[in-house]
Amino acid sequence: MHLKKRVLVTGGAGFLGSHLCERLLADDCEVVCLDNCFTGSKQNVIHLVGNPNFEFLRHDITFPLYIEVDEIYNLACPASPIHYQHDPVQTTKTSVHGAINMLGLAKRLKAKIMQASTSEVYGDPAIHPQPESYWGNVNPIGFRSCYDEGKRCAETLFFDYRRQHKLRIKVARIFNTYGPRMHPNDGRVVSNFIIQALQGQPLTVYGKGEQTRSFCYVDDLVEGFIRLMNNTDDDFTGPANLGNPGEFTILELAELVLKHTGSTSKIDFLPLPEDDPKQRRPDITVARTTFGWEPTITLEEGLEKTIPYFKKMLDLA
Repeated sequence: MHLKKRVLVTGGAGFLGSHLCERLLADDCEVVCLDNCFTGSKQNVIHLVGNPNFEFLRHDITFPLYIEVDEIYNLACPASPIHYQHDPVQTTKTSVHGAINMLGLAKRLKAKIMQASTSEVYGDPAIHPQPESYWGNVNPIGFRSCYDEGKRCAETLFFDYRRQHKLRIKVARIFNTYGPRMHPNDGRVVSNFIIQALQGQPLTVYGKGEQTRSFCYVDDLVEGFIRLMNNTDDDFTGPANLGNPGEFTILELAELVLKHTGSTSKIDFLPLPEDDPKQRRPDITVARTTFGWEPTITLEEGLEKTIPYFKKMLDLA
């Protein structure tokens, strides 16, 4: 019925969602951006509001939604420990009830749907790097489990809807991603370090800073979403790891942020938080071989693109 592909992005006013909305509009889609603005912000998409192909809808996906679309990207969920631990019951509801509602919508519309899952489904991994075949090492009753187990249950629901209702699904497991429009108070290490460095505060490193992470720039990740949805046939469901396989210690990241901000901040070492993974690096063989995706932006290049955003936010530009 539509001249253009009509796409729903839940969590569309969030960090990742706003970049995805931009990309879909650039690809000549009609975009419905849905968000309850708990961690997302209308400011992230305000520059899109005048676009005739863009529509903003304030809604919480734990409640049913009745709308007509061709594809759904389900990104709605608080994604940083500070935010998802603020109301852990609601976090689980967003992952589980939200998945049920979006899958029900996709079933009614016969729409293709992608779940934005997470590397947290692997927990504190006993295998390194983590392939999609690894079932994980997750604490089901810890402080982080509202997010970890909520996302694991959402994946279960996606695959059961496929088996039971022949739904066309895609599952992406997202590893650490950073870039402009990150929430300044999300507690994530890249935004924390940049803000601390720009304000001349000590950079807080947990433990000895020997734990590793892999950092993917947001534009690379969005390209992965698009390819997973558009460049794979219906038989390929995923899950597919999406992240940058470059591995850095937290201490190395701190030193890079100091270098690129020109800051003279010191580094403070604090005790490790509970259930903090010691290593995190994606095996992206599936994405590389199935839909030809791999990141192209290095960590240093990405920091150069991200730091000006926080300078402007802090009125330091």
